[in-house]
Amino acid sequence: MSERLSGRVAMVTGAARGQGRAEAVALAAEGADIIGVDACAELPTVPYPPATEEDLAETGRLVTASGARFVGVRADVRDLVAMEKAVAEGVGELGGLDVVVANAGISTWGRLWELTPQEWNTMIDVNLTGVWHTLRCTVPVLIEQGRGGSIVLTGSVGASKALPGMAHYVAAKHGLVGLARTAAVELGAFDIRVNCVHPWGVDTPMVSMTPESIFRENPQYGVSYSQVLKQSLSAPEEIARAVVFLASDDARSLTGVQLPVDRGATLV
Repeated sequence: MSERLSGRVAMVTGAARGQGRAEAVALAAEGADIIGVDACAELPTVPYPPATEEDLAETGRLVTASGARFVGVRADVRDLVAMEKAVAEGVGELGGLDVVVANAGISTWGRLWELTPQEWNTMIDVNLTGVWHTLRCTVPVLIEQGRGGSIVLTGSVGASKALPGMAHYVAAKHGLVGLARTAAVELGAFDIRVNCVHPWGVDTPMVSMTPESIFRENPQYGVSYSQVLKQSLSAPEEIARAVVFLASDDARSLTGVQLPVDRGATLV
């Protein structure tokens, strides 16, 4: 197997399970050592069970089984101080940082006028401010090292189209694209690339909690959730392969790119 990331260190947020775990394992298989960050804690507005410390430890076991090193840190992306400590711990133990995957995110449902302020604020805090926190505490490390780097942000089909019943999620993901594009311009002088990967439904606990009632009561919403290809969900590993590509030198000429891995959902 080629090791496109040999000798590099990658940080993945939301690494305890699902898409984040798949990304950490795929990056490690390509030779990267991994800083895995996850809150491993409940959020009151989120209906599905949170990842656990045991989940994060299992990600570490899978990473080290491939021969890579792993530093697992509990930190909530909403907490800038905790994230700064997580980065310092991981970089201190593994000796540097080359790849940042801002993957941590949540998904909840509700029509915009029925969302509570807590639901709105938590979504923006995790899915947008949490990404800025991740950049805020990793970019200075990348710049100081002086060897460039790759940043990959996890977006969504909701970053480019309306998803009724998810106004807060769509607002956060649209904002993430603006953040990524601006960061790509600002960081180009340092040879740091910033790109987005945009999945559609991925087979994780987050997607399993989609409420059927919202489509039963509002059948007109269904048109916004169409796709071109037949398979119903993507495997987390499919998204991880796109992340590895963007992280590696295979994508060394790409920055500011919005890469859909969405079964054609943005075409309809």
